[in-house]
Amino acid sequence: MHLEEGTLSPVYKEYQAQKALWLCAGAVLLAITAMLSISLGAVRIPPMEVLATVLGKGETSKWQLIIWNVRLPQTLTALVAGAGLSVAGVVMQSILRNPLGSPFTLGISNAAAFGAALSVMVFGAGQMQSSQVGAVTLFNPLAATGAAFLTSLVATGIIVLLSRMRGATPESMVLTGVALASLFTAATMLLQYFADDAQLAAMVFWTFGDVARAGWRELQIMSVFIGVMLIYFFAHRWDYNAIDAGEEAALGLGVQVQRIRLVGMLCASLISSVVVAFVGVIGFVGLVCPHMVRLIIGDDHRFLIPGTAIFGALLLLGADTAARLALAPRVLPVSVLTSFLGAPLFIWLVLRRGRL
Repeated sequence: MHLEEGTLSPVYKEYQAQKALWLCAGAVLLAITAMLSISLGAVRIPPMEVLATVLGKGETSKWQLIIWNVRLPQTLTALVAGAGLSVAGVVMQSILRNPLGSPFTLGISNAAAFGAALSVMVFGAGQMQSSQVGAVTLFNPLAATGAAFLTSLVATGIIVLLSRMRGATPESMVLTGVALASLFTAATMLLQYFADDAQLAAMVFWTFGDVARAGWRELQIMSVFIGVMLIYFFAHRWDYNAIDAGEEAALGLGVQVQRIRLVGMLCASLISSVVVAFVGVIGFVGLVCPHMVRLIIGDDHRFLIPGTAIFGALLLLGADTAARLALAPRVLPVSVLTSFLGAPLFIWLVLRRGRL
């Protein structure tokens, strides 16, 4: 019993304290990692100088330029994108009741990438250059995000319809996601076929997935969209807990399952669209992080959603820092490392279900 004469039992208080302790530890680790991420790179900056500069007390102008114009926006972009993608993954896994669900595995990221590329190449929402740094300059970021969102809705609608069919298994949803990813990848290749050399190079660099390309303007837009979506997800944490207990049980508790599922998928698609439009396709973060956090915190969405946001941001930030240092002074796209991490885990999850 959780309640004894109107008060919480000691066991339940200890349960809450343990979860809160894990969240606090993750937040502290995230802050330390962010400090190291800003400090490390081709130019090493002392951590205390980083702290002083962020607090407005820095004295070295060279370091201030590096921190404020390069390192800090890159670090914050990794935090925002990682938190958004990971929470989108955990919500999709809950509302679809599919442990293999994520924007990447269900083809939503590829659909968003096609829409964003279409908006830039055909409708003039940006400019493409044949260089990796600044390969795509978005003149109208909202138009690019809107186009990415519209094309992602196609993939989202198919997945939602499939989830409502009797006998639809998690594996069938993932196979549908593979088919959708192939479809939109082919559409993107069609655009590449008609592109000139500069546009082709830019589209290739763009699809790599790299948080270094986002500046302060892109970061502000991403933060607003993703922040609102995360607040919505956390506000419906009890609904996701009820859905995890079964659709009939959730309906018995008064949860409007179909509405929660539809709005949740739309919000997850919007997060994926915003991230893809500004930093490219970053795979497996929404798949890997929820399962890692579940092993530590459990399935209670009151703690799972904030925990996934913290550890998702930590995962992407750590991967971005490692990509920056692995072949320094060359910088690997962060999507390379996330895919190396995510692909083996994805295979393990499928094998764990005993369906191969």
